Amino acid sequence: MAADLKKFLNENFKGLTLNPALIYAWDTGIRFQISNPAIPYDSPTFIEEAHRRALTLFNEIIEPEDVMLFVTKVLTQKNNPFLQKRPLNIYRKYIKHKSDLYKLRLEKLTDIGEGFGEEDSLVYCFVYAGKKGDILYPQLLKALCYQDFDHPSTILKNQQESGYDVYFINMTKKIIYHLYDDRGCDILAKNKEDIHFLYEKYNGWILEYNREKIDAVFQKNSKEE
Repeated sequence: MAADLKKFLNENFKGLTLNPALIYAWDTGIRFQISNPAIPYDSPTFIEEAHRRALTLFNEIIEPEDVMLFVTKVLTQKNNPFLQKRPLNIYRKYIKHKSDLYKLRLEKLTDIGEGFGEEDSLVYCFVYAGKKGDILYPQLLKALCYQDFDHPSTILKNQQESGYDVYFINMTKKIIYHLYDDRGCDILAKNKEDIHFLYEKYNGWILEYNREKIDAVFQKNSKEE
């Protein structure tokens, strides 16, 4: 599975490493504001709206028959035995068919990548190949929205010293989806035409801080058409 991931990235996103802030590593991408700035942070509907936006974007770019990779990178201390002892716990809650867990592969990364920690840290990469229906994605996306909250659905809730990032890679459409928390989501594409409809349809959700960069790519596309 890890080999499939490396091959896919090398062929379609040359030079890209799956690390946070993907929007700055690839020109053809959109950063969406997942939380609604009009809703107070402590409002009961804050996470509900963030989850709705995250799920809406996910459903727009991943169809039931698309082949996808469900990738998790976990940053932890070298002396933390959690992942060596129970590496599948991250996935048990979100893969529908537990018999598919044998497909899961754990890879220890020697190059943790820029911004991924100190010398005493390690990054582990889990890769699962399947289709949309194989994953309990609504629940998983909600858990990602709760990443900065004290909530039962929080991933690695008993391992707060460890950090993680989850990436969904649509191998069919050559699109990458990274919901980094309740604040935002990066969506990258090999070809900008494949996500231009997102730029138009959900333009009001684009994070204003990155709008100038995103407009420069996708408004140019509109003028050319």
